[in-house]
Amino acid sequence: MTERIRHVLVTGGAGYIGSHAAKALANRGFIPVSYDNLVHGHRSAVRWGPFVEGDIGDKAKVTETIRRYEIGAVIHFAAFAYVGESISRPQLYFDNNVTRSLALLDAIVETGVRHIVFSSSCATYGAPPKMPITEDTPQLPLNPYGETKLVIERALRWYGGAYNISWTALRYFNAAGADPDGELGEVHSPETHLIPLVLDAAMGRRTIEIYGDDYPTADGTCVRDYIHVSDLAEAHVAALHCLLAEGTSIALNLGTGTGHSVWEVIHAVERITGRQVPQRVASRRPGDPAVLVADPSLAGRVLGWRPRHSSLETIVSSAWAWHSKYFGDPAPDLRI
Repeated sequence: MTERIRHVLVTGGAGYIGSHAAKALANRGFIPVSYDNLVHGHRSAVRWGPFVEGDIGDKAKVTETIRRYEIGAVIHFAAFAYVGESISRPQLYFDNNVTRSLALLDAIVETGVRHIVFSSSCATYGAPPKMPITEDTPQLPLNPYGETKLVIERALRWYGGAYNISWTALRYFNAAGADPDGELGEVHSPETHLIPLVLDAAMGRRTIEIYGDDYPTADGTCVRDYIHVSDLAEAHVAALHCLLAEGTSIALNLGTGTGHSVWEVIHAVERITGRQVPQRVASRRPGDPAVLVADPSLAGRVLGWRPRHSSLETIVSSAWAWHSKYFGDPAPDLRI
């Protein structure tokens, strides 16, 4: 028998993926309570339920929020996610992504919440020698960001067994695109994701640097598995439904099983926007694997989930609709 809940705490609910997940939850009859410290999130992205401004490391505030809204489950997105920054500032990442996430888990234990969906990452795998990546691929992170995600996955296993908490860790690949209804999109400062950077270049605001064109791939550039943010959001809701119905804890990959190179992304942007993308080839970045592609078949079987918006054409088209609307000339005030 499926457990019934109404309110879901969405940590990082004012962020890119968290806000899309909040909308997906609301569309499925849940009431998302977005909890965000607004370091990287945007208050204007919270439109589908109450908003609480706070830090996940503030256990007392998290506990009070859970009790006030009678939270039945948590979807945990709140984390710092800049790989390069994690290498130069590991202390920041272990404090925010590990120490504060453990405070969140302690609040969950104290209040008796029994279900959590965790936003993990393919960065926990590092640079596997075989593609596509399955869930039993050894997890050997290459940077502190991936390491911190792996630490919390391991903590969930121990907390789950000790405190009767069911969990799902969703290891997703390259989130991209924007809400098909045009209500939400990608706003990062600084922006490091390829597709919005290429769109910026198509608008004449930058030149794209291609970090290496000598990889062992079809065109020499890195290949990644891009998944539409709305498909990610739907997967989180599907994971929550599974936990409420069965309570079985599991880690799952979220991707498409298809990779696209940097050149393919650039050409797709030029084709869809009708604009040229200024570009130059630069040296490889240390630690960039040549190919990262998911095997998402287990998520399909467990969640009954399939990506519906994740063709490269759909991803770029939705991102361009958002980008051209909100980042056209004159440049908007990004303090939203």
